[in-house]
Amino acid sequence: MPADLSYRFDWPATGDADKDAVLADSERSIKAVDLAIVRQDALDEAYRYFYDGEAAAGTRKFIQNYVDHKAGLTGAYRFYDPVVAVAKDGTASFSYCEDQGKAYVKYLTSDKVRKTEVTAKSYVGYRTGLKKNAKGVWVIGSITSEVGSAECQP
Repeated sequence: MPADLSYRFDWPATGDADKDAVLADSERSIKAVDLAIVRQDALDEAYRYFYDGEAAAGTRKFIQNYVDHKAGLTGAYRFYDPVVAVAKDGTASFSYCEDQGKAYVKYLTSDKVRKTEVTAKSYVGYRTGLKKNAKGVWVIGSITSEVGSAECQP
């Protein structure tokens, strides 16, 4: 990752092996999407390792938008308020918040950074549905996001 991009995951360990694995794999999945943006590759293998089905298709479109605009990422992202539940059938649900108040789009051709003011829209809520694959990795099959989530406001 570029030196000007940082992450803070306020996701304390739960003490439950499955829940902690969901947290760890979700952190990796977030970074994998950003890596695809940095690489300017909407088919990058890193994120496709963690996303499947509907979530993979939506994530591909998300990354492609950055590629089409020759845009990358800069700044600091913070993730917080994790809620994870693991079912006996090998599926899990995971919701969390993201603070994008200090994260920005960086245009690669000009190095221009589009800085935005912190508003309610800087806080995004996510809900994911996951299942464990044959390798024991928690893979995201569904994801929804809510920009300006009331639950994520400080």
